[in-house]
Amino acid sequence: MKIILMAAVTLDGKIAKDAGHFVDWTSREDKRLFFSTSRRAGVIIMGHNTYKTLPSPLPGRLHIVLTTKPAAQETRPGEVEFTADTPQEIVRSLEERGYREAVLIGGAQANTLFLKSNLVDELWL
Repeated sequence: MKIILMAAVTLDGKIAKDAGHFVDWTSREDKRLFFSTSRRAGVIIMGHNTYKTLPSPLPGRLHIVLTTKPAAQETRPGEVEFTADTPQEIVRSLEERGYREAVLIGGAQANTLFLKSNLVDELWL
């Protein structure tokens, strides 16, 4: 499975002002690239704080949300799934369901987990 880490990053290395900041990307072109790439992949992976910044789930994509308390969340199979699984377990589950690509959109903890597991194939900044 191919994992693309996509992030809008400031010159000083920040991906958001704080944990509650909704990233509005940097340009229309960046937004279009994110939407087309994530729609093509069909899966976006993110941490719980990143998920909370979304106004609503993005249509046409499975949202995999990393959290330490998945049972406390409202999972909607096929749309929004909360998990405490390891990155390897997440990738294995997605592959078993036929997915070949996923877009990792942060935050820092989620990105770090996948990077340390050597599961990020491409880094788009």
